Amino acid sequence: MAPTSPTRPDVTPIYRAADGPVMILDQRLLPFETHWITCTTAASVAIAIRDMAIRGAPAIGVAAAYGLALGARDLRISSIEGFNALCEHMASARPTAVNLFWAIARMKARFAAHDGSDLHAALDLEAQAIRDEDLAMNHTIGAHGARLIPKGARVLTHCNTGSLATAGWGTALGVIRSAHAIDPTVTVLADETRPYLQGARLTAWELIQDQIPVTLIPDSAAGHLMRQGLIDLAIVGADRIAHNGDTANKIGTYTVAVLCARHGLPFYVAAPTSTIDLATPSGDQIPIEERPADEVRTVFGRPVAPPDVAVRNPSFDVTPNDLITAIITERGVVRPPYGAGLSALLNEV
Repeated sequence: MAPTSPTRPDVTPIYRAADGPVMILDQRLLPFETHWITCTTAASVAIAIRDMAIRGAPAIGVAAAYGLALGARDLRISSIEGFNALCEHMASARPTAVNLFWAIARMKARFAAHDGSDLHAALDLEAQAIRDEDLAMNHTIGAHGARLIPKGARVLTHCNTGSLATAGWGTALGVIRSAHAIDPTVTVLADETRPYLQGARLTAWELIQDQIPVTLIPDSAAGHLMRQGLIDLAIVGADRIAHNGDTANKIGTYTVAVLCARHGLPFYVAAPTSTIDLATPSGDQIPIEERPADEVRTVFGRPVAPPDVAVRNPSFDVTPNDLITAIITERGVVRPPYGAGLSALLNEV
């Protein structure tokens, strides 16, 4: 049975009942239509990830895990070679979000460790554990981050980092939810997040459902509002955090960070430790996905530019570590220097 309200903070945009299909809430249609995609193969889950029916680094990781468990059962895979091939196909869906590869690595490890008992049941349990752990981590991130939000703060956020981007509650938006639960005078400014409009379509919608005061602004208005003293801080999520603290996130994040630095405002990143990639030394090594040109030339399928105009459509940018005030994780808050701090964080038992 599908969740009755996909907009509640603890309701995930993805679920799988028993050994059935993977159900994905199609975020491309929100907020105008609620439609669940029934994925009966691993390939259909990979397509949903690639085409952004599901997005947000933690949610992508959960989807990948569910898809691999589904695919192994559906294809009756019993060899590590067969499972690795399935994993390679899933890994090709999107290149930037490290949670995708983290979840795949966990599923590979679970496959390799099975002891001859029901392999497919073990993979199902591992995928569900990834989902449940993400939800728990998000609540803990929210609790840690809420301590950094001043009373009555006006918080700018970028893209969507809420229940729709995770297993529930959210990362940066989870911090805002936790802070608002403590202090109802906390308010939010959500920028549109062009060209996919995740802020306008998803973040604003989630906050309205939660009755958290939100004002939608054009991406280009943030600097003006900061100069007027109408924004107190910014908090964003992350798709990959390099060893030195450089952070890849939705395109436009770097601009927000630069504006915060210019106006002396805190700029926070909230993400689970699964988003930290110690194997990537700096943001220079993070692959940046380029998406189709028509995402810029059109809006909801309607042309807004000459059909033959050249387009650059990077889906992410990298914010250098010196622009980040702190990184909020489920294990605590890390401040500069990030190389040592992130290493120590991941080495904690």
